[in-house]
Amino acid sequence: SAVVLLVLAAALASGLALALLPRPPVNRVCTAPNNKTGFLCDDRVTCVPASWVCDRLNNCRNGEDEQEQLCGDLPHSLPGYLVFYCSNPRAWVYADQRCNGMNDCGDCSDETWSLAACPPCGQDWWSCSPVHFEFCSCIPRRLCRDGIQHCLGWSDEFAC
Repeated sequence: SAVVLLVLAAALASGLALALLPRPPVNRVCTAPNNKTGFLCDDRVTCVPASWVCDRLNNCRNGEDEQEQLCGDLPHSLPGYLVFYCSNPRAWVYADQRCNGMNDCGDCSDETWSLAACPPCGQDWWSCSPVHFEFCSCIPRRLCRDGIQHCLGWSDEFAC
């Protein structure tokens, strides 16, 4: 029985030692719908878009996308992969808002700035110089030939 007690004590000590070892940080980078940067929930299956993190809605089952540690000092408390800093040093957007065709930074730096590294307009977009502030260098093709000028040279009405 002394041997059994020693074996149990050794097992308990090694289990306690393993529990006290520092755990490596959880890698939460994932690819959300539309091939955008996302945040991986604790279930290691659910990937929520970056812009859903810290939006005051629990998108992960355990609410880890809304924890104070993550959302306490935006954007500084967010992991770097979730943030894109605009050309204005005080402005930022979520990483999944970069290269989405919309002027989320307010100066188009999330769409046209060299650090944004956006590909050319996709097949659902028309390349032009938009006249509306919400777009930067492309407009959605659904706006073509709708009788409203969206591009400086009216190419959205005559060439698109």
